[in-house]
Amino acid sequence: MIISASRRTDIPALYPEWFVNRLRAGEVLVPNPYNRKKVKRIFLSPETVDCIVFWTKNPAPLLPYLREIADMGYEYYFQVTITDYEEDIEPDIPCTADVMATFLMMSERLGKERMDWRFDPILLTKKYSVSYHLEQFEMMCRWLRGAASRCIISFVDAYKNCPYPELGEEDILKLAGGLGKIAMEYQVPLYTCAERVNLERFGIGHSACIDKAKIGSLIGYKLDLRRDTGQRKECHCVESVDIGTYHTCIHGCRYCYATGSPENARSKYQQHDPESPLLVGHLRGDEVITKQNGISGKDMQISLFDLPGMF
Repeated sequence: MIISASRRTDIPALYPEWFVNRLRAGEVLVPNPYNRKKVKRIFLSPETVDCIVFWTKNPAPLLPYLREIADMGYEYYFQVTITDYEEDIEPDIPCTADVMATFLMMSERLGKERMDWRFDPILLTKKYSVSYHLEQFEMMCRWLRGAASRCIISFVDAYKNCPYPELGEEDILKLAGGLGKIAMEYQVPLYTCAERVNLERFGIGHSACIDKAKIGSLIGYKLDLRRDTGQRKECHCVESVDIGTYHTCIHGCRYCYATGSPENARSKYQQHDPESPLLVGHLRGDEVITKQNGISGKDMQISLFDLPGMF
């Protein structure tokens, strides 16, 4: 079982104590995103959780807990989003320089194989032009080369509440050509996330964020996991269990698909209790709770080539 923490909210930045309390307790309650009365009780243990994937714009608040998480026996890696936007688009996250400094420190301590850099979503405005993105991306590559196992990019999608239009093919190709050239110069492996367009001609591959091969290399065994059919058809991620809750991130990013309104997010954030099994609030008594026992995705099939002394 892969735990995603989380596509729905920034657990490392906003809810680190709650997350570690859930590991200590060995279980977490996750409401259905569309019906709060339907709740899953997910059992957690190092024997059943193959890996934890952290998604965050600010990993610093989780740092004091990483030793304990490792001592419990959990494996993990980070997807850290570091963009070139300012407060007009990302109002409530640390500045780019601070997050890069944290990323560099974590890479040195944990190893770069546990650190993925996300440069996404890429959107265009008069201020944030193609040339602006390329200039800032080169600066960031100078700092992060050798510290990130890879960089993952994506282009803004026109979700319901997103005020930014999707990019046209001409702009995508301009960006891809420049980004690919810069990444190659600084030896930063570059990939897209859930994009239809093929950018291999620019040295940009198509990868998965929850990546079976990457996880297998971290944990030391192969995984028998299928593609996650709950994601967009262009997504190559393998199946995982997301323990986050929508509309609970208070970063206020203007392009966010996971938070309907800043006011709603702040209201839910104020209901948070780090001792509760739920991310937001407590059980009301009218919920239907179903159990989900975690099962390791370890591939038990042994290839002839894996046997000692063969060939």
